[in-house]
Amino acid sequence: MPDSNLHGLVRNSRHLRLDTFVRLRWLAITGQSAAVVGAQFGLGLALPFGWCFLVIATSSWLNLALRIRFPASYRLSDDSAALLLAFDIVQLAALLFLTGGLQNPFSLLFLAPVLISATALPPERTLALGLLAVGLATLLALVHRPLPWFSDGRIELPFLYVSGVWTAILLGTAFTGVYAWRVAEETRLLAQALAATELVLAREQHLSQLDGLAAAAAHELGTPLGTIMVVTKELIRQLGPTASPAVAEDLNLLREQVDRCRGILGKLTSLDGDGVGFLETVTFSHLVEELVAPQRALGAVLDISSLGDGPEPACRRNPGVMFGLANILDNAVDFADSRVAVEGRWTQERVWIEIRDDGPGFSSEVLLRAGEPYVTTRSADRSQTGGTVGAGLGLGLFIAKTLIERSGAQIALMNVSAPEAHGAIVRVSWARHIFERGAAPRHSPELNIHTPLPPGDVVPI
Repeated sequence: MPDSNLHGLVRNSRHLRLDTFVRLRWLAITGQSAAVVGAQFGLGLALPFGWCFLVIATSSWLNLALRIRFPASYRLSDDSAALLLAFDIVQLAALLFLTGGLQNPFSLLFLAPVLISATALPPERTLALGLLAVGLATLLALVHRPLPWFSDGRIELPFLYVSGVWTAILLGTAFTGVYAWRVAEETRLLAQALAATELVLAREQHLSQLDGLAAAAAHELGTPLGTIMVVTKELIRQLGPTASPAVAEDLNLLREQVDRCRGILGKLTSLDGDGVGFLETVTFSHLVEELVAPQRALGAVLDISSLGDGPEPACRRNPGVMFGLANILDNAVDFADSRVAVEGRWTQERVWIEIRDDGPGFSSEVLLRAGEPYVTTRSADRSQTGGTVGAGLGLGLFIAKTLIERSGAQIALMNVSAPEAHGAIVRVSWARHIFERGAAPRHSPELNIHTPLPPGDVVPI
């Protein structure tokens, strides 16, 4: 699901914490110090002790500076993490230069920074670090100080052995890098799938709770609406002949709004309906007309168009989709300055509906958190100026988005980007095979010419 919050969550979770790098470097510093001290004083090998500890101290100073400058929870960007790992490779190369180059058995530690990069950084950063490690290993194979040995002798390993170590580093860098990246990528994909599933389940839970509230509201509002309808009819009957034009207009408006409320309650009770058969199949243009018909009855100015390439698609009638689209269209009509455009388009691969108004457009908060519950598109300023009745709870877009996405659709919210133009655009699109899924066949049944027609007075209608 194309959710911006999910993408941001996954992107931030992929970045490693600085504390992880600092702890790993302290571990490396401890191991390097133990190896130098053990070789110098335990084995009696002639090491450039001062230079080795100067290189190790450089890593210690960097760790202290990072710890002072940044909090432990700070997450590194890809470039910053790659630079720190590159420093580790260069620092290890300096130590190996002082202690025999590739003749030193610790030269295989070149693989460690590349392995860390493969598990946490993009492939291009890992490739750059791998090339750096192989390049420094090549340089150390040719230029280095002698391998420290006992004071009574000096050892020089054959160049063939050094070439074998270089080959092992090259192949090990490539193999472990690719292997670690592949395993880490599968883990990341699984984590993204789990995160997406949790978000969907959370939204479904919100919607299930709202379904119960809607059913209770429909049940509770049925009786008072019936009473209001009865009282309205009585007022029209009693005051109709003598009422002034203004009063008569108000009474008619009251009756229309009560009918509209009863229609909305009827939609709420029909969302779980699951009709089947040919009558439940509707063509795309008829779906658009059915969507805009209630708004035309209320006098809204609408620009309707429906066209595409190839045969017109048909779909199974879905009350949830119609309810969601009607909610989006209601918002567009409420916020439009003068008119609303509803465009239906189709190709051989996709089907989409675009609802566009010339109002103020979506706020940045709505665009960033589109589809979350309790994010309202109606501001208090607009309600004070009379544009809307109230600020709203911010559930309409959430309910509409969830109901529409249940059908396999994708919803995109944006603002008009043309110069000297403004307004909001909502585009709902389906893959054509998903849109037409479950629709009844669109061909007429064949007549059996061998069976005589019944008499005209008994032909079924």
